[in-house]
Amino acid sequence: MKLLRVGPSGQEKPALLAEDGTLRDLSGQIDDLASDVLAPARLHDLAALPTDSLPVIGADTRIGPCVGQVGKFICIGLNYSDHAAETGAAVPSEPVIFNKWTSAICGPNDNVKIPRGSQKTDWEVELGVVIGKAGRYIDEVDAMSHVAGYCVVNDVSEREFQLERCGSWDKGKGCDTFGPLGPWLVTPDEIADPHDLSMWLEVDGKRYQHGTTRTMVYQVPFLISYLSRFMSLQPGDVISTGTPPGVGMGQQPPVYLKPGQQMRLGIDGLGEQCQRVVADD
Repeated sequence: MKLLRVGPSGQEKPALLAEDGTLRDLSGQIDDLASDVLAPARLHDLAALPTDSLPVIGADTRIGPCVGQVGKFICIGLNYSDHAAETGAAVPSEPVIFNKWTSAICGPNDNVKIPRGSQKTDWEVELGVVIGKAGRYIDEVDAMSHVAGYCVVNDVSEREFQLERCGSWDKGKGCDTFGPLGPWLVTPDEIADPHDLSMWLEVDGKRYQHGTTRTMVYQVPFLISYLSRFMSLQPGDVISTGTPPGVGMGQQPPVYLKPGQQMRLGIDGLGEQCQRVVADD
């Protein structure tokens, strides 16, 4: 099942992508794709709905972020061995954890804003994991039962803010519009193996990233278990699991985003995003 949220920013309503390619309105069934709606039992009920009876939504409707009311937007750094190599970093002995602020979240096709003073805004296609069942100290063998679904994430990053300004990575990761989510929240039954997905990203038609989740160092069950040692995981929390090689910082010489450019990115089975890059006001 492919679930989404559509409508103006801040006024999105839940929907699903039917097998015939039409968007179907779920607002008569649920208030939002958030909180307890993401529990396995609730998702099972949604999957059982006769989609033909649901109202059709116009295909030109804006698609918003695929999860509402996100509590935590947790990211994993240097989690692809080939990406670590391109940056000259060693594969970490434990997962590197940082955060995006929830104010960074935007729709998959919304504009991405280059912050004032930025010279090094970069791109990162990533597999997003959305939590559907709360837990603490989750055993690795049980971790996948806590997953509501998967989505595409563009972990937009300002490298100077992240790496050259004193402090944590967070200041270069959480700027407004730096967290496009979607288009779909794809339930686990549609993804045979989240560790065998091709992923790619282009800027102005030039492909920079072309990788696979097979090179992920710490896989999804381990990440869920590991994170739950340090924080409770709640329905709607998003985990962005790292990026393959091909980021702008890793080019020779480095290449960074400029206003007027366009990013396109996607992951097998999870859909595509397309963002225009603009200067922040």
